[in-house]
Amino acid sequence: MTQASTLVCAGCGAVLPFDSAEPYACPARGVGDVDHVVGRTLDPAQVRFPTEGGDPNPFVRYRELFHGYQLGRARGLRDEAYVDLVRELDAEVAKVWGKGFVTTPLGRHAGLDDRLGSVVPGGVWVKDETGNVAGSHKARHLMGIALLVEVTERVGLARSGADRPLAIASCGNAALAAAVVARAWNRRLDVFIPPDANPRVVETLERLGARIAICQRAEGTPPGDPCYHGFRKAVDAGAVPFCCQGPDNGLTIDGGATLGYELVSQLAESGVVLDRLFVQVGGGALASACVRAFHDAEALGVHVRLPRLHAVQTRGAYPLSRAYARIAARIGSRLGLDPAHDGLDRAMRLRGAAASVVEEELAWAGSHRSELMWPWEEEPKSVAHGILDDETYDWLAIVRGMLTSGGHPVVVDEATLVEANEAGRESTGIDVDETGSSGLAGLLDLSKRGLVTPTERCGVLFSGVRR
Repeated sequence: MTQASTLVCAGCGAVLPFDSAEPYACPARGVGDVDHVVGRTLDPAQVRFPTEGGDPNPFVRYRELFHGYQLGRARGLRDEAYVDLVRELDAEVAKVWGKGFVTTPLGRHAGLDDRLGSVVPGGVWVKDETGNVAGSHKARHLMGIALLVEVTERVGLARSGADRPLAIASCGNAALAAAVVARAWNRRLDVFIPPDANPRVVETLERLGARIAICQRAEGTPPGDPCYHGFRKAVDAGAVPFCCQGPDNGLTIDGGATLGYELVSQLAESGVVLDRLFVQVGGGALASACVRAFHDAEALGVHVRLPRLHAVQTRGAYPLSRAYARIAARIGSRLGLDPAHDGLDRAMRLRGAAASVVEEELAWAGSHRSELMWPWEEEPKSVAHGILDDETYDWLAIVRGMLTSGGHPVVVDEATLVEANEAGRESTGIDVDETGSSGLAGLLDLSKRGLVTPTERCGVLFSGVRR
């Protein structure tokens, strides 16, 4: 059996069986103080990156890069059959939502450039996900999982799971995306939401047939997000982790990476090289998927590099920034850097550290999770409510991306989040919400502090429509 993809736990190094029916999480998950997250690697000798033209549906164009596709092919599924599967499910998605998956636009907006010209003279490139299925990038993750499960069933690795529920914990975009894909897929979905979830989203979830469980924070309950605890109970009871958290379903990154693959292709086709990429981070799957996409493309021979990655969080909750600071301090200590010095110069010095030093510290971090990542102590609050996860579940992959690219986290205040959203909506005509424009808020923050040079080209993601 040819294995063009390999599943490996980033935390403990365990290699999962290639033809596992449920390759979602590491079998050792929960064992030790280890950050168990399953990821997949590709064999460059057997896989190519589509660099020119291609199908507008990203799940067709980039299919060779998905573990589910490689699994199906190795088990006798024809390429044409896989493409038919994508088109069949995509057609059902279009019936539910009014449109299916297509490549989303990347470009500059004259109004935004004019408005930000004094602080970002190099220009801003916006990847607009607001017109995607369910109004955000989240449906990419869930479509990828649905295709993987369908492949395991069609090649006989798993029995039909029509009666097996799907489960997700979400306060908005992810839940809505899951409900759209689940309805199109004709699967039952259990959604665990907080009591303050957007009423319009809740109404849509109910209309799409999702079963809703409202999860309250209460004294005496475990720390962290009660919605996530409810979700975990459902998964432990047999539900498919139909989610955007890598530790619970590492293959959710496959579908999410289509956004990054598109970004790589669009930049290559336009001849643009971004110097910085600002990505809003809650649970972390979006940023993790972007890191994966650039690294995949580079490994497969595309002349591209990950821009300086800036993970943007709000002062309401910034667990990723907290974890990064501790790891960066350890590396900086080994390099003899002044711990009081912060900013771009420090980040670039960390980037220039010997690869062995960085890898040693990342390995340490992966086996000392509780010292770096734990639930936010207070109930987080922000206008950017979609990035208020108590933990950044895919934190280690993002920290790696920032360290190796010379980027660093940006924690923004409420005023900057509002300012960025107003600037983004008014100057581009894109009806993005405050969560979706948080990346632009991070760019504004660094620019106002004089940390973006006049010649730098910056990319941001508008990831969620206003509801």
